[in-house]
Amino acid sequence: MRVIAFVGPSGTGKSYRSVMVSQQYGADAIIDDGLLISHGKVIAGTSAKKEPTKIASVKHALFMNPSQVNEIKKVLKRNKIKCLMILGTSDGMVNKIAKNIGVHEIEQIIRIEDVATPEEMNMALRMRTVEGKHVIPVPTFEIKKEFSGYFLHPLRRFQKNLDSEITTAEADKSIVRPTFSYMGDYIISDNVINSIAIHEAQKIDGLIKVQNINLRKTGHGVHIDMTVILQYGCDIFSVCKNIQLAVRNNVEQYTSINARRINILVKNLRK
Repeated sequence: MRVIAFVGPSGTGKSYRSVMVSQQYGADAIIDDGLLISHGKVIAGTSAKKEPTKIASVKHALFMNPSQVNEIKKVLKRNKIKCLMILGTSDGMVNKIAKNIGVHEIEQIIRIEDVATPEEMNMALRMRTVEGKHVIPVPTFEIKKEFSGYFLHPLRRFQKNLDSEITTAEADKSIVRPTFSYMGDYIISDNVINSIAIHEAQKIDGLIKVQNINLRKTGHGVHIDMTVILQYGCDIFSVCKNIQLAVRNNVEQYTSINARRINILVKNLRK
């Protein structure tokens, strides 16, 4: 397996450009901040941005945990990766990652200055330092499970000289706030989620009343149990399905929290 690296200071736009660079240099997998990514999907690892402190985040990104390393090795072998591109802030960092995960020495280092203008790097740096945002080079639906409840939204921008063969899915990015951000905690109360669910359900034809709602949190999102009263004579299955879709889509859109299950109990029918 060939190993190359993409190096640049923190916050200069490496992750944003990594898909384009990996395709230009023939890499079919990327290591970025603890994640192993291939063809727009996270195939192994967890993001270092979920660590509670900056020190823990750095250790995570360097693959200093044996179980973390074992997982990466197995997945690289299973997926028959031919060329791996490692992202890092310095030559020392990418070389350390390569050594820690047990791959060949890096044969080529591409630098952020080779693919981005000073203006573009300054813009990316402002995004990181002022807004506390970090780009992960996968579509939002791929990273959403892991980052349920954190600031998250898709990022799609057109770049000059972007290879026309790069597909939309491959060029999608996701933005998250690290958990160790100094901007403070980001918390959504149960009442907010319940209010969104009730409000959206009440828009559905055939629903008379949401009688009760219960929210259960899981490691990857929430389960919402709703007890409802429907209009007599309606298509019960269709109304319940429409309620589920409306609640799930809008809870996820407004909060970036995964609505894992929407359970509907029809308690009564009224004319």
